[in-house]
Amino acid sequence: MNIPELFGCMVFGDAEMQARLPAEVYDAIKQGSRLSSAMANIVAAAMKDWALAHGVTHYTHWFQPMTGVTAEKHDSFIEPVADGEIIMKFSGKALVCGEPDASSLPSGGLRCTFEARGYTAWDPTAYAFIKDETLCIPTAFCGYNGESLDKKTPLLRSMQAINKQALRVLRLFGNENVTRVDATVGAEQEYFLIDKAMYLQRPDLIHTGRTLLGAPPPKGQELEDHYFGAIKPRVSAFMKELDLELWKLGVPSKTRHNETAPAQHELAPVFTTVNIATDHNQLVMELAKSIAERHHLACLLHEKPFAGVNGSGKHNNWSLSTSNGQNLFEPGDTPHENAQFLLFLTAVIKAVDDYQDLLRASAASAGNDHRLGAHEAPPAIISLFLGNELTDILKAIELGEDYHAPGRARLKIGVSSLPRIPKDSTDRNRTSPMAFTGNKFEFRMLGSAFSIAGPNFVLNTIVAEVLRQFADELEQAADFTAALDMLIQRTIKAHKRILFNGNNYAPEWVLEAKLRGLSNLPDTPSALQAMLAPQSVEVFARHAVLNESELHARHEILMQSYRKTVHIEALTMLMLMKDAVIPACVAYQDQLTSLVKRKREIGLFDGMELQLLQKISTLCDELPSKIDALEREKSLPAMATLRQTCDALEALIPQELWPLPSYAQLLNSVV
Repeated sequence: MNIPELFGCMVFGDAEMQARLPAEVYDAIKQGSRLSSAMANIVAAAMKDWALAHGVTHYTHWFQPMTGVTAEKHDSFIEPVADGEIIMKFSGKALVCGEPDASSLPSGGLRCTFEARGYTAWDPTAYAFIKDETLCIPTAFCGYNGESLDKKTPLLRSMQAINKQALRVLRLFGNENVTRVDATVGAEQEYFLIDKAMYLQRPDLIHTGRTLLGAPPPKGQELEDHYFGAIKPRVSAFMKELDLELWKLGVPSKTRHNETAPAQHELAPVFTTVNIATDHNQLVMELAKSIAERHHLACLLHEKPFAGVNGSGKHNNWSLSTSNGQNLFEPGDTPHENAQFLLFLTAVIKAVDDYQDLLRASAASAGNDHRLGAHEAPPAIISLFLGNELTDILKAIELGEDYHAPGRARLKIGVSSLPRIPKDSTDRNRTSPMAFTGNKFEFRMLGSAFSIAGPNFVLNTIVAEVLRQFADELEQAADFTAALDMLIQRTIKAHKRILFNGNNYAPEWVLEAKLRGLSNLPDTPSALQAMLAPQSVEVFARHAVLNESELHARHEILMQSYRKTVHIEALTMLMLMKDAVIPACVAYQDQLTSLVKRKREIGLFDGMELQLLQKISTLCDELPSKIDALEREKSLPAMATLRQTCDALEALIPQELWPLPSYAQLLNSVV
């Protein structure tokens, strides 16, 4: 197998475009210029010919509505002509714009049910690709009046915002050759794999993605033997096929391994621009689920499918790169680069501190609420880890002192050279919600089922806003170097509270964070309120990422999703009570009662059976009131209270009478 030839073979990428398009059309696409109708027709014809050569019959505008998953409506290339014949046709108009129904997708009140018209608009910054013998054209999705109804549109807008403001800052440092600054991302994806037959016996997994009941298994992750352990053959076969299919679609899947919890695994790609990375991560999730089916597995992307073992996150590695290949978070070797690095670094520090609530809201969901703060993921408190060396450098700057590390040069901003900071100059901090890891920031709070578009358009926008403030100030400075020194020093002093290198899992950190004045938003409803704060409305409007109506719509959609998720979980749990738990309890009590009666009839001691019967009966007596409470409230506390009793009952009732596969069976179902 020739992997370089295989990679991207199902993508209408640079090589195909250069080979099939006139130079002026290719250049216009790469430069982001608006295409004329004639140019669009040329591109559409080339795409169609390429797709037909791969056996494709249909095309679709592939978009990302506010459901968090992708959507597509397929149309064939056939076009009737005279005498009942057909031709295969694809016009520039069909490429550039589509019209799916917008009334049945979440709009947060931007669209009424009877207002069905919506539009998909081709995103030429992302490559078309072939999936399931269909040409998929990445598109943005908007309403009749241009309102954003998707996750891609604000992401594209935020990319423009950070590009504009980062270029302003770079020009101040004399960087005239840079034509563009892009946010780049590598999104690590965690997931669980269990046997499909077991999955189908768990209505809670089918309807909610997580187990609502389940007594702890005898062995979970206590021995820490699953992490990086040998990969089981069925899992390995799945991973190999997943990699191959991702490579065909140009997704640079790089790393695969077992994660901490039993049955948990991870995939990590190579970095690419945030827009393409978002498309790629949607494909990773979709293909992981479909390929798992072919291996008689079920891929679980819920943040907490099993209580008592680690849940699944998605680590979002975010950085800024220039058109000439420079990573703006690399310290560099010269005074010029040192000062530039420090300015961009302090911009992120200020942005994370100023907009900590908004950043927290970007990682909020019903599923992630079960994971954050559960001794496996950061608490719902935003902080920033820099490592010891960078922290010491910033402290020296704050105090106005030279920084001197043994065997290295002294640091004065913009004057002397900053010691080159190796990527591994400090230990990693896996407890931090956002950690600087050498030349990027790892935002670790995202849940595994998330689209990465939301957190990244927030990151892009808030950093763009701080860069704007910095550029406004420095452009007016009479002495740039002196103004730069003062700005960096002032920013560090004002925002050092957000820096924390310690254990974010420790209860002491919660108390310390409160003393520092940091926010602690423990659940989704409280976190999402940050979206409607005047500061949030202002920053998104200033950078034309979301207007106030679009922002309110997103808040409404996310709150509706939260409420509906909890409601569905409550109804599913009530169904489990009726169909599984109560029948099992009645059946076992009946068996024990009969056994006690028979033993008494023949004069045998019945103490063990009677004691067990009394335990089960006592627990069963708790069920009616707890079920009534759940029926009334449909709330998470009521579900937790009821679960406690059910899990205690499961631990007492034999497996052959308990109608749901146990945690021990589920977590060890793939052999």
